[in-house]
Amino acid sequence: MGCFNQSPQNEHLREILVDFQAYRIFDENGLSVGRFVRLSTDDLDAGDVLIKSHYSSVNYKDALAASGNGRVIRRYPCVGGVDVSGVVVSSSDARFTPGDEVLVTGYGMGVSHDGGFSEYVRVPADWVVPLPKGLTLFEAMALGTAGFTAALAIHRLEQNELRPENGRVIVTGATGGVASLAIQMLAQLGYSVVALTGKENERDYLESLGVCEILSRHDLPMGTRPLEKAQWAGALDSVGGETLAWLTRTMQQNGVIASFGNAGGIALNTTVMPFILRGVRLIGVDSAATKMPLRREIWQRLASESSPGIMTGLYPQKLNKIVHRVPFEQLPDAFFPFLQGKSRGRVVVAFSSDS
Repeated sequence: MGCFNQSPQNEHLREILVDFQAYRIFDENGLSVGRFVRLSTDDLDAGDVLIKSHYSSVNYKDALAASGNGRVIRRYPCVGGVDVSGVVVSSSDARFTPGDEVLVTGYGMGVSHDGGFSEYVRVPADWVVPLPKGLTLFEAMALGTAGFTAALAIHRLEQNELRPENGRVIVTGATGGVASLAIQMLAQLGYSVVALTGKENERDYLESLGVCEILSRHDLPMGTRPLEKAQWAGALDSVGGETLAWLTRTMQQNGVIASFGNAGGIALNTTVMPFILRGVRLIGVDSAATKMPLRREIWQRLASESSPGIMTGLYPQKLNKIVHRVPFEQLPDAFFPFLQGKSRGRVVVAFSSDS
């Protein structure tokens, strides 16, 4: 149990940590197969900080990893889960002490390093974010990678001069976790938000989040010209593929697009015309590798409620409307809606009935 120092305060933890439950993903005959296993801390990847997990969350990436789709896992076996929040048990890094409330999202979690679907998690100290004042451990995972990605995308759009007075902002894949949170954040900041979705029966849900208009993906005339009617000052795209190509053709002059997903495909068939004639900007958003100074700044914004204006807080006031809580033992059942395109909002995984 080399992760512990020999101080008396940690001595009573040794037996507790010998055996705990984790959801680990294996390579079996070329297929990714996930299942619950019993582990000890000796089975976990190396790291400076050992965390007792209180919550994790389920993201599209987690569902892909567990099902073997998308070639997400970089090494086997690997504990799944790209997110976790909890309490520090022990640390060899002076920045963290036992009892600290913390969160971890991204980096190699659940991909190349044992992740958050485990009752205990061990990670490098450089990956750990102190829980911002104003957030609970549950709220940190109700936001999770999805909330962080949405906030980072908005932050990047703001840096590229997007303002509410510029015009409408469209959000694609609108019922997904990132999009549901982005819609709330944008609406609270004073933007006129248009939702693009293939789920026409979710109109009430989307309107409750603050959209001013809903477009059906199934009825959308995308056109074929290099430039179509200019409609959007900004766009947040989780779909990619044909949808992203259409966005490039329909942006206003100096419009800006934040791209952070590929649910509709990885190919992008477009021309240079939107970029050289309308000054359209296409920004990639990579939340997993965000450096710590900006990461902490974004989480601080997520911990504060927003008011109209640039660089304000981004806490979504209707967060509880989009969150579904599942016990850890029911985790595998949470993957299927994501894979079937039926997921909505956020799924938070609770590690105990007291959480």
